[in-house]
Formats: sequence, C-alpha cells, structure tokens
Amino acid sequence: MARQPYRFPQARIPERGSGVFRLTVRNAMARHDSEMKEECLREDLKFYFMSPCEKYRARCQIPWKLGLQILKIVMVTTQLVRFGLSNQLVVAFKEDNTVAFKHLFLKGYSGTDEDDYSCSVYTQEDAYESIFFAINQYHQLKDITLGTLGYGENEDNRIGLKVCKQHYKKGTMFPSNETLNIDNDIELDCVHLDLQDLSKDPPDWKNSSFFRLEFYRLLQVEISFRLKGIDLQTIHSRELPDCYVFQNTIIFDNKAHSGKIKIYFDSDAKIEECKDLNIFGSTQKNTQYVLVFDAFVIVICLASLILCTRSIVLALRLRKRFLNFFLEKYKRPVCDTDQWKFINGWYVLVIISDLMTIIGSILKMEIKAKNLTNYDLCSILLGTSTLLVWVGVIRYLGYFQAYNVLILTMQASLPKVLRFCACAGMIYLGYTFCGWIVLGPYHDKFENLNTVAECLFSLVNGDDMFATFAQIQQKSILVWLFSRLYLYSFISLFIYMILSLFIALITDSYDTIKKFQQNGFPETDLQEFLKECSSKEEYQKESSAFLSCICCRRRKRSDDHLIPIN
Repeated sequence: MARQPYRFPQARIPERGSGVFRLTVRNAMARHDSEMKEECLREDLKFYFMSPCEKYRARCQIPWKLGLQILKIVMVTTQLVRFGLSNQLVVAFKEDNTVAFKHLFLKGYSGTDEDDYSCSVYTQEDAYESIFFAINQYHQLKDITLGTLGYGENEDNRIGLKVCKQHYKKGTMFPSNETLNIDNDIELDCVHLDLQDLSKDPPDWKNSSFFRLEFYRLLQVEISFRLKGIDLQTIHSRELPDCYVFQNTIIFDNKAHSGKIKIYFDSDAKIEECKDLNIFGSTQKNTQYVLVFDAFVIVICLASLILCTRSIVLALRLRKRFLNFFLEKYKRPVCDTDQWKFINGWYVLVIISDLMTIIGSILKMEIKAKNLTNYDLCSILLGTSTLLVWVGVIRYLGYFQAYNVLILTMQASLPKVLRFCACAGMIYLGYTFCGWIVLGPYHDKFENLNTVAECLFSLVNGDDMFATFAQIQQKSILVWLFSRLYLYSFISLFIYMILSLFIALITDSYDTIKKFQQNGFPETDLQEFLKECSSKEEYQKESSAFLSCICCRRRKRSDDHLIPIN
C-alpha cells in the first residue's frame, strides 16, 4: 500500500460574507484609524514645540511672527526715542519755568532749595516783605519777565491772585508767665486782588486789616495765582508749540511756631490746546509724517496681536486634543506641568505689549495733534511696552542652548526665591518699623517709613554705610547705643546671611540646570509621548500582509465564488 504524503492543516480564512470576517476587518480598520489619529496628534505636537527655523525646514512655513517681532522692535524703539526727545523738551520747559518763578516771586531766593522747602524767614518784617514782594512781582510781571508769560484766570474766572490765611480762632499767649489760652478751631480768611486793586496808587490793599497778622495765632499764608505761557522751543524741532497753564502756589508755613516760617513754592503745569495757531513752514508737514509713522506702528502691533492670539487659541485646541487622547488611552489625566506647557507665556507677554503700544500710540497721536495733553500716561504705556518687547527677545535666544540657561534658571529658582523673599520681607518690615519709631527723631533718613525702607535697602547693597552711622545725633546715649546695635545687626543679618542664602538659591538652580543639560532633563508624560517610536510603518506592513492574505491570496477552484477585495 503506497504511503500517502502528510497534509498540513491550512489556516481557516474567514469567508467574505461571514460575521467573523466583517468583525476582523472592522477591528483592523479601527486600529488603523486609532494609530493614524495618534500619529497625527504626535506630529502636530512636535510641530507646535519646534522653533521657527525648524518649522520652516519641516513644512517650509515662513516664520511670519518672528519677522514681525523683529520689525516691531525697530519700529517701537524708534517711536519711543522720538517721543522721549519730545518729552524732554516738555520736562525742560516746566523745570526752567519753575526755577524762573522762584527767582521772580521769592524774595532773597538763593537758587537752591534749603530742604523740602525753598527758603525761610525769621522775623516779622521779613515775613511781611516776602508776602508783599510776591504780590508786587505778580503786578509787574509783564515788565520784568523774560519768558512768554501772561495772566491766567483762576477758578472764579477772575484774573488776579488769591491770598488766604489760616489761624486759630482766638487766643492769648504769655510765654514769660507760661500761660496759654487758645481756641484750636481754625479759621480761613481769603481776599482776591485783581489787577485794578494792585494798580492803585497808593496801594490801599497793604493797609487793610487782612494783612495785620497775629503770628502767635497764624498757621499759614497762601498766595495762589495762574499764569499762561507758550513753549516756542518745539518749533525748532518742527513740532507744534504747546500752551501751558501754570498754577502757582506760595505757602508761608508757620504751623510749628518755632520762630522759623518755611516758604514753599509749588508750580503745577498743565498743557492745554492752543486756541489759535498760525504757523507757516514745514512744521505741519512734519507732524503729518509722524502721525503716519505712528499709524504704521499701530498696524504692525495689531497684526502681531492677531497672530499671537491665534497661536494661543490653536494651542488651547491642541491641548484639549492631547488631554482627551491621553485620558482615553492611558486612563489618567495629564500632569499640570504638561498642561501649562501649552500656554506660551511669551505670547501672553507679546499680547500685553501690543495692547499697551496700540493704546500709547493712539494717545501719542492725540498729543501730537494737540487734542490731548496726558504725557505721563502715554510715557508709562510706551515705556512699559518697549520694555516688554525687548524682554521678549530672550524667547528667541532661548532656542540656543548657551543662552537658554538664563531662562531655565529663572524658571527653576522663581518659586523658591519668592518663598524666601516672603520670609525675609517679614524681618525687613520689622527693622523698618523699629528704625522709624526709635531713630526717627534723631536721624534724617529715618523720619518716615518710606525713607527708612529706602535707607535699609541701600545698606543691603552696601551704599552710604558710613554716612548712616555718622549722621545719628548723639543727644541721647541710650538711643546712640541702640542705633549701633540696630545697624550692626541689620547689616550682618542681611548681607552675610540672608543675601548669601538668596544667591545660594539661584546658584543651586543654576547647577541643577547645568546637570540636566549634561545628563538629560527628567521626562514628563508629554515628552515621553513625543519620543515614542512611530508604529505607523509596522502597522502598514502588518495590515498589508493581513489584507493580502484575505483578499489577494491564490484562489482554489472550490473558491471561485469568492470575489477578491481591492
């Protein structure tokens, strides 16, 4: 009997119409869709975290935001420099007029303020002469001034000056007998002197009862008046001139009743729109060029704002995709660190800078057209926006490893530094309050809380140490000894301990970052997901082998009723 050859059992291929066949194909397609979805998400994430140059090499995408930021830096800086030069003229005009007013209206002014006040008088005769001198100088202003000044209307729409005095209601005082009888209610008396009253000859206003001062009851005399002026130096810069209103106030302060009356002079300058300007030449044309330049800056910042806002919106959508995918596949949420990586802080910084630049540019255009006069607000907006623009340059330097150390060190050390500063601040505040209450009567730098805080901060930085020690008054031995203990302990504690610990925190973060750069940073869930090997090619090979086995296999005659699937 002939030996029959052994037949290996063939794997049963599900037939086309069977349920097993459909389920197998459906699972294969679902797996294929899931793999493609994962690969698409991984590619989008990799592209999002690329640098502009890497994005260009990957998809030939032109880095519009990078080019726009470079152009914006040049434009915004140029705008700030031009505005700063114009603002310098405004500040110089105000300061020069304030100095001129002090020489015009303060009798015996030396040119330098004595302290926080301009000058002082010590006799009744000098007090009367100083008051009458200021009034007479106001009357003769047009004949003696060198500037473009004129009289302005006060709150009552009257041209002239207003003289007010504050004094206790009534009282008697006999220092020799050490007796005092006084009513501490304060009365305010005012008189208005217009140009007609000042032009009378002889001047009757000097002999009025109002100017008979009882100095033991007198608290202060205040002379206020308004002057108007025009700044013509802007014409040399081919700009429209500004019209100013100077609210001047002279205060004779006798509240201390110490035998010394301090004289304060304050000039508040406000810029107002000139009612009628007729200037011939190229000034108006130059103003139009500046307005066009400012409008171009607004357009550039608006485009940058739109692009950065769009990037943040797309990043939030990408984060939502990643969170849903991670939760669906790994059954756990993504850590907070990975979630915050999608919020690009540099874009937020650029958006804030663009908003401030746009608002500041609009104010600058209004100021240039003499419709607004708020130089201070415009300066704050433009100055802060320029600061943020230049800080944003660090973002592009961070793509290079040599420059990225600064950013990574700041990010790593910031939480620890803030906690450390909160603890050190408590000690600092304690020294501030203690120095103010104890050393305030004996040292100029400890008279109020603001100056105490500034003095201690300068000591931490090693400034003005000897002067702080030497200026303490030695009227009280106990306070003098306490001042030495106070200053030595503060300097030793903050310079040798707290400041050294502060530097050590930053140094420790720097060393940690350097080690990470050499040995690799700890990987998060997001980084591990991005580094996973792509299984797309393997899946395509398995899928093609499976489908060819089902669809493109060599048919038997008994299977002629099956139709191959393309």
